Amino acid sequence: MATQARPTEVELKYRLHDTASGERFLAADSLGPFRAVAAARTAQHEDRYLDTSDGALARAGFAARLRQTNAGTIVSVKATTALDGALARREELEGPADRTAEPRDWPPSAARSLILELCGDAPLVELVTVRQLRRKRRLKAVDAAVELSLDEVDVVARGRVIDRFAELEVELTSGDEARLGELRDFLEKENGLTPATSSKLEAALAASEHAGVSVGDGATAGGRDVARGGGRGGASAGVRDDVGSGEGPGADPATAGRDVDPGRRGGTRRRPARRARRSPDASRVPAHGEHGPTARAGRGGGPTDARPTVVGPTEAGPTEASSAKSGPPASPATGERRPTPATAPATGERRPRLATAAAPAPSAPALVVGKTPGVTPDDFLPEAGRKVLRFHLARMIAQEPGTREGNDPEDLHRMRVATRRMRAAWRVFGDGFQKGRTKRHRRRLREVARRLGAVRDLDVLIEAGEAYLATQSRTEQRAAAPLFDAWRDQRDDARILLIRELESDGYKSWVDDFRDFVRNEGAGAANVVPTIPHRIRDRAASQIWTAYEQVRAYEPVLRWADVATLHELRIAAKWLRYTLEFVRECLGPDAASLISRVTAMQDHLGLLHDADVAASMARAFLVERSGRLSEAETAAIGRYLVDREREVARLHRSVGPIWRGVGGLAFRRGLGRAVAVL
Repeated sequence: MATQARPTEVELKYRLHDTASGERFLAADSLGPFRAVAAARTAQHEDRYLDTSDGALARAGFAARLRQTNAGTIVSVKATTALDGALARREELEGPADRTAEPRDWPPSAARSLILELCGDAPLVELVTVRQLRRKRRLKAVDAAVELSLDEVDVVARGRVIDRFAELEVELTSGDEARLGELRDFLEKENGLTPATSSKLEAALAASEHAGVSVGDGATAGGRDVARGGGRGGASAGVRDDVGSGEGPGADPATAGRDVDPGRRGGTRRRPARRARRSPDASRVPAHGEHGPTARAGRGGGPTDARPTVVGPTEAGPTEASSAKSGPPASPATGERRPTPATAPATGERRPRLATAAAPAPSAPALVVGKTPGVTPDDFLPEAGRKVLRFHLARMIAQEPGTREGNDPEDLHRMRVATRRMRAAWRVFGDGFQKGRTKRHRRRLREVARRLGAVRDLDVLIEAGEAYLATQSRTEQRAAAPLFDAWRDQRDDARILLIRELESDGYKSWVDDFRDFVRNEGAGAANVVPTIPHRIRDRAASQIWTAYEQVRAYEPVLRWADVATLHELRIAAKWLRYTLEFVRECLGPDAASLISRVTAMQDHLGLLHDADVAASMARAFLVERSGRLSEAETAAIGRYLVDREREVARLHRSVGPIWRGVGGLAFRRGLGRAVAVL
């Protein structure tokens, strides 16, 4: 019986001299015979390459990859066929998988069958982890379709980033392969592209070798292989290799440049730092143990970083940064912000400097983020927190120009929301960090949030007041004007203090340092032992239930609660909402409904609080200005005060139905289902 042909992947693969070149192709509306048919989309992937300890898959000419997605875990088995210049043609099989189960327990698929055929019962161990930010766009010709992908790749081994590079891939999704050849001819006439001489796995393995990291080292944890629930990045003999390495989630600058001695729990012994070496087709690899400015350069914060600085290229929605299309690389004279990377490996010539798209401010280079923070169940607590902080810091930076200009109050509102969520992230994930090493970030963030809040709170008061005045006669509007003029003066004063903060050297220095912190894996992370719960799948459920308990505790007093107590309930609801949102991608399908119910209660209580604040401030204004207001002005402002008090009473009476959406049995059951998947 004839063997059924396996699916074949056909694609072009190019290594990029700099990411800006790839952004130029991604933003183009046409490439050769192809035309763009959709906007670019962003996805974040974490790929773990596996094989048996004796390399059974590699000997057979295959590579296995586990990819974590929002929909679950996918296993891909690809043939390791040699490249024909930029053209790669290889067999590829895919199927569902489970990171915590053995391959024989995965759902049936052709990929699973091939792994079992080649490996038998031999356990799979992790070779290397590749994390990538992928921006992709669909293009079509008359009789073919392709997917263009710009991939920014981090190679991770033993819990630390050892290499970074960028690739441009064009995969034929349907139609005539001849059109792909035409596109190949077009692309190879362009500058900034070099046909890839190796796959991502081969480049990652070369980087591991050059960095002195043994492939497969630490792929087992406590005697369990990665396909049987072992830890990511691995720790040998139950000792986490990232503790004290200066690179991983448990890193400490005091131990940077030293290797962990497995014979001493938490101890270190000095070893001379290796000299930095290069991997093929890749930027500089930082020497093990480097720290300070040099380490940041090799890990996303400085001269050798090959990642672009684009704020949220695909973010959307009312509180998200707008999409930004990147054009051709800019010249240094146009305001490039990044220093030149190290010399190119092959030629020794200086690489072109990376251009920035939509740079928010001279003091704050932007961050690349996707549509979501991308937290996964297997993330360590501090690294999940770092993802959330990076996501919202990018949003904060994106809104800074509009906040400075002051033309649209929503810019300031979105910037404040970003700072609030970052402060909430410290509360949710703070246990994963060393308090002393993150104190400055938390303190400055609190100050920035305070300045933004002072302006935003007055914006809300003025906006609500103007809505009220729009329903009144001109005479009434003129009579009530002193109150709202006073609030506008207060807002102007608060805005002066805000701008002074944003323009201060301290703020600019903090943004630069915080940006490095959220990009530097392991920075400030607290040391933990393997038996302490330190992954999202271990911690999130208890944190969510604790946040819900804080909300439900108000049930006995709700009927008699005053406005101040209801405001405290609102704060508790806010923490519950943020806790759910931060790990939303890890939860079951009930999460969206749960978050919407909590948001509805938070919004209702927020309106109640705003009306109460407006009434209190109007009352204080009448008392303070009693001798300087005319009778008509006093009466008009008094009527506004009464209107706000009536609104407080109305919202107070309607708290019950809103509460039942969160305090009822249906919500608790949904919450149980949502966290049960962790």
